Amino acid sequence: MTYRAPLAEMIFTMKAVAGLDDASIYGDVADGMAEATLSEAGKYAENVLAPLHRAGDLQGAKWKDGVVTTTPGWPAAYKQFVEGGWQSVTGGVDHGGMGLPQVLLAGCLDMWSAANMAFMLGPVLTFGAIDALEAHASDAIKHTYLEKMISGVWPATMNLTESGAGSDLAEMRTRAERAGDGTYRIFGQKIFITYGEHDMAENIVHLVLARLPDAPAGTRGISLFVVPKFMVNDDGSLGARNDVVCSGIEHKLGIHGSPTCVMVYGDKGGAVGYLVGEENKGLACMFTMMNDARLATGLQGVSIGEGAYQHALAYAQERKQGRAAGTTAKGMGPIIEHPDVKRMLATMKALTQSARAVCYVTAGAIDRSRRAKDPAERKAAADRAGLLTPIAKAYSSDIGCEVASLGVQVHGGMGFVEETGAAQYMRDSRIVPIYEGTNGIQAIDLVTRKLPVDGGGVMKAEIADMRKTVEDLRATNDPAFGATATRLAEALASFERATEYMLEKLGSAPQDALAGATPYMRLFGLVRGGATLGAVGLIAHRKRAAGETDPAHAARIATARFFAENVVVTAGGLETTITGAAESVLTADLALAS
Repeated sequence: MTYRAPLAEMIFTMKAVAGLDDASIYGDVADGMAEATLSEAGKYAENVLAPLHRAGDLQGAKWKDGVVTTTPGWPAAYKQFVEGGWQSVTGGVDHGGMGLPQVLLAGCLDMWSAANMAFMLGPVLTFGAIDALEAHASDAIKHTYLEKMISGVWPATMNLTESGAGSDLAEMRTRAERAGDGTYRIFGQKIFITYGEHDMAENIVHLVLARLPDAPAGTRGISLFVVPKFMVNDDGSLGARNDVVCSGIEHKLGIHGSPTCVMVYGDKGGAVGYLVGEENKGLACMFTMMNDARLATGLQGVSIGEGAYQHALAYAQERKQGRAAGTTAKGMGPIIEHPDVKRMLATMKALTQSARAVCYVTAGAIDRSRRAKDPAERKAAADRAGLLTPIAKAYSSDIGCEVASLGVQVHGGMGFVEETGAAQYMRDSRIVPIYEGTNGIQAIDLVTRKLPVDGGGVMKAEIADMRKTVEDLRATNDPAFGATATRLAEALASFERATEYMLEKLGSAPQDALAGATPYMRLFGLVRGGATLGAVGLIAHRKRAAGETDPAHAARIATARFFAENVVVTAGGLETTITGAAESVLTADLALAS
């Protein structure tokens, strides 16, 4: 089965939930530019990346004596990526970027990662590194590195994790020493560094967190440095090799094509580094990159879901087994005729579409925070983007795992056999809830940092937005929606009560709030996902009422209905867990004692 980019659905969703047709925000991408950009990105996904998807899994990256060799065909594919200008989509125009909005990058990543997630992990990090340097780096660093990074000629990495410091960066041991000439020397080891070494580019720009000798303890004493693989001469040419080397790559459950590296800095006197921003303020700089990466990670969940769904749908249409109840046809029929297989496929599609809509809403909020003319609108959009980012990452990545697992189930026994390719989606999906801040970390961030903003006012505004969608759905009186409005209203009521509980517990019993953080995040994802699908369905309803006969409109309404009647109905159970199970979580030591 060959991946096909769902362009029409993506663009429709962008307009319905992210406001892509709002000229006040996206006036510079009018007159078909968005459609043309996404169409070309889709061709690259289908024709270049997708054919290498399976090869990356089977052959993977290889390490020998500090050198990493990627899957055959990948360097050529990356060359096409650079030549197509794809790394420059959102880069600043001052350094050769296209300056296009985040929602279009979201669409590109949606397709590229669905076609070949392991390949795209490298460029994804470069997008974030570009944003970090544009926001925080000195003019000298920008002059030296940004143009090459935006062009894709020099990709970038993110170096945070150490063997003793993963989620808790306060324990980080990599150190930096002032060299006396404005540069620094970096010493230490970083692990789990995606594309830390490879053969697809002439240079690699490492963004490295390290601690100065006189730095304050904890996360307040972390600085950020640019550490290039090769030094850069004054004329922009490459000079000597820097003191950084890959000492090995990990053997992983999935994403075999992506080299996950152990990086060693300073074994031969110190790797030369250049400070980004101010000393001891590096974590704030890195968070610019991490927030971009978290949305991109959520889109990887969408991508995995889309790929697994397309794969399973094609198989179900071809695989013949048994006869569905009520059929009069002789002989075996395709398994898609069986109600349970229909249920699984519809669940896969609805979950994936809900996650896509959540990610596009988040990207749209980021765009408004940067592009709106009114400062108050920009501030409100930034607050909303902050609230939605952990949901985009965690909900969507969880969905990717669930959909990939269902894809294996649709294949039956052949899903457990590697030759069908269904298992690759499941294996590749499992990393997504882990990296760029585990989903447990996202839940803590949501509850302790994002929910209390403005006394819960940002979340209450989000609830009001979802309530408006429910009211509009109810007002259609369209029987095609079935119980969509009723089920979403019930779920939203559960979420409101859970939100009030969380806000109260944050002040009186924070441990109780933390005990329910993950189910609260799931509940938010479900109601936000259901409301966004409802918003898409509403636009489809209005277009049908205006006389449009596109069958995709009926499919959009049916998807919103299926999600509301089959998925979001779990909201009540999640509310019960959030508000009534804290004690059993906090006393789980008793259950774990033997």
